Amino acid sequence: MSGVFDRYYKKYDSWYDKNEFAYLSELAAVKMVLPKKGKGLEIGVGTGRFASALGIGYGIDPSRNMLKIARRRGIDARLAKGERIPFTDSTFDYIAIIITLCFVKDPLKALIESNRVLRNGGKVIFGIIDKDSFLGRFYQTKNSLFYRQAYFFGVKELTDLLKMAGFNRFSYYQAIFKFPDKMNSVEKPRSGFGKGGFIVIGARKSTKKWKNKLN
Repeated sequence: MSGVFDRYYKKYDSWYDKNEFAYLSELAAVKMVLPKKGKGLEIGVGTGRFASALGIGYGIDPSRNMLKIARRRGIDARLAKGERIPFTDSTFDYIAIIITLCFVKDPLKALIESNRVLRNGGKVIFGIIDKDSFLGRFYQTKNSLFYRQAYFFGVKELTDLLKMAGFNRFSYYQAIFKFPDKMNSVEKPRSGFGKGGFIVIGARKSTKKWKNKLN
């Protein structure tokens, strides 16, 4: 998938300008669970649209062209994938994974890696297009340039994966209640899930002793 993003990185980045209300609504939902301080990492930082707007200092991505733009936006962005994060244990206070997980080859491994580089009690923040929502169903049938090879998650499925990877204390918010190109204002996030197309999930790294299930 990195080849598609590397080739069409300008088209990807321009989506946020063309769909500004959707982008700002997603940012608002992420902010509901994002810590107000601490050292943060975005996995799948892309062109840095979210990290730069949310004050996340570090990012990784497999697309070299995307990283060039992210660095220009002030992110310490490095070439890497979520399954192998190039940082030592307990480095970050929080990690954001926004949209990215649907493109990851081994999602559970990426979540376990996230657990590894988080400090005890650290937070992980996900933004997903809920596969069971109107927007998820649309993207699963549309021959999208970026989403044609994506694997969409439902909220319960991702929550179960997070539990397997050593996370607990979940919170949920939703946004995007109409198609992005039909939006004419920024939407206020709502708690829970089931109506919005974009779901934010927050979870904490368990402070209990946890065994890496891949070993």
